[in-house]
Amino acid sequence: MKQEFLKEGMYYHIYNRGNNRRDLFLEPDHFEHFLVLYDKFISPIAETLSWVLMPNHFHLVVKIKENMVYRYAEQDVGKLHSNADNIGEKKQRDKGWFDAHKWETVNQESYKGLEMPKKPVPHRHFAHLFNAYARYFNKRTEGTGNLFERPFKRKLIHNEEYLKQVILYVHNNPIHHGFCSHLLEYSWSSYISFVSEKPIKLKRESVLKLFNEPNDFKNQHDQKIDIGKMNNWLELDKVDYTTKSNNQFNAVFDFNAVRSGDADRLEDEATADLSACEAPDNVGLKAPEKSD
Repeated sequence: MKQEFLKEGMYYHIYNRGNNRRDLFLEPDHFEHFLVLYDKFISPIAETLSWVLMPNHFHLVVKIKENMVYRYAEQDVGKLHSNADNIGEKKQRDKGWFDAHKWETVNQESYKGLEMPKKPVPHRHFAHLFNAYARYFNKRTEGTGNLFERPFKRKLIHNEEYLKQVILYVHNNPIHHGFCSHLLEYSWSSYISFVSEKPIKLKRESVLKLFNEPNDFKNQHDQKIDIGKMNNWLELDKVDYTTKSNNQFNAVFDFNAVRSGDADRLEDEATADLSACEAPDNVGLKAPEKSD
């Protein structure tokens, strides 16, 4: 399938599986950490409409945000910690602060930085997510090599009806693969977030509007969908994304598990290197020279 760049304002179905059919998630901490990293790397550049994490693959439905720029450039932190005792201490504090905030974005109209704003490249943020998680997973499992297939799969969603069908498809994955008989029994999807009243970052109102009202959302999710038709549209081989049933006990864990938008923490990066392999586009950015 030909891969395309992610365009602003467009809806996409993002999905992928483990390289050589490797498992991606072996225990609850793995699912949880992926969601934490997802919030860090993807929330700045995309709105999330639905998601599901299966032991050896995942599906996401997102809308790429428009007119976003990085909130900070590397040069912006130069004026921080001016009261530091020495230059070395100041640089260390500046680096720590920038590393914690470098992925943040803001609408270009609200940008107040000192340098020329830099626009994020959405597909690179997904690459950062997958690289960061792969480093974490390989370290935790003493594994090596690529964790995800490359490039990650993405399908442009052209109209509202397909958007609705993809959301149904994503949420029904656990049932389709035999992990549960009802969507409420599977923890690692966005379905439970939509039927609860807990504040979330997911676009709950926009999604529920597609289904007219909350009751229709639940009723349509309870109906059987045409998996074969959806697989054909996605150009998915049915066997390729089949999940091993012996991992079921790992996936169904806790209804109160951390979910996308609920996570507000990252593991201590002093003990685990979770950085992506590439620097974000706002690192090393230089302002244009002023003409005399």
